[in-house]
Amino acid sequence: MSQCPALTLFHNPQSRSCGVRILLEELQLPCHLEVVNFKAAEKSPALLKANTLGKVPTLLADEQVVTEQTAIYQFLAELKPEAGLSPAVGDPLRGAYLRALAFYGSSFEPAMVDKALKRDAGSPGISPYGSLAAVEAAVAEHLSKGPWWLGERFTAADVLWASSLGWMHRFGMISSSPELVDYLQRFEARPAVQKARALDAELAASLN
Repeated sequence: MSQCPALTLFHNPQSRSCGVRILLEELQLPCHLEVVNFKAAEKSPALLKANTLGKVPTLLADEQVVTEQTAIYQFLAELKPEAGLSPAVGDPLRGAYLRALAFYGSSFEPAMVDKALKRDAGSPGISPYGSLAAVEAAVAEHLSKGPWWLGERFTAADVLWASSLGWMHRFGMISSSPELVDYLQRFEARPAVQKARALDAELAASLN
């Protein structure tokens, strides 16, 4: 394995970057946290310099900027192939893994944002996801096959999906089901998840 780049994560413990922190724990990758306080009067100049959208997660790898959740998850998982969280090129699961990451960003999250804001998806030819019902049915189908998103193998895609689904389930944004509850319980039982949750709880308390 080539030398791992120096990593810096712009992070807030009550944001989408929580899943990235869990992934870093799963991979046992050292990373400096640049804490972003959403209550500050102005956004972090360092964050805005790295990402003009001012969004977290934003990752620096030897000062090279990586943004967008799915890109960050794929990038980090491939830094440590021996951890097995990213099916390699030629692995039969590679296509399904990449699909899981892309489906989250291109279809699932846009659909959930529209649902939360009570916005119409628009015509199927314009909507990036077609219909909310189709997206939710696709998620339910994957969870029914378990125990993980790709079946028996736990991957970085599970960190992305379980982190998001857990948040949405907690706030009633997605319908509960035995399959979803079991999936989230399996995820939350992982030592890396528990460690990252505890660290983020301490960090959140310090920001209040």
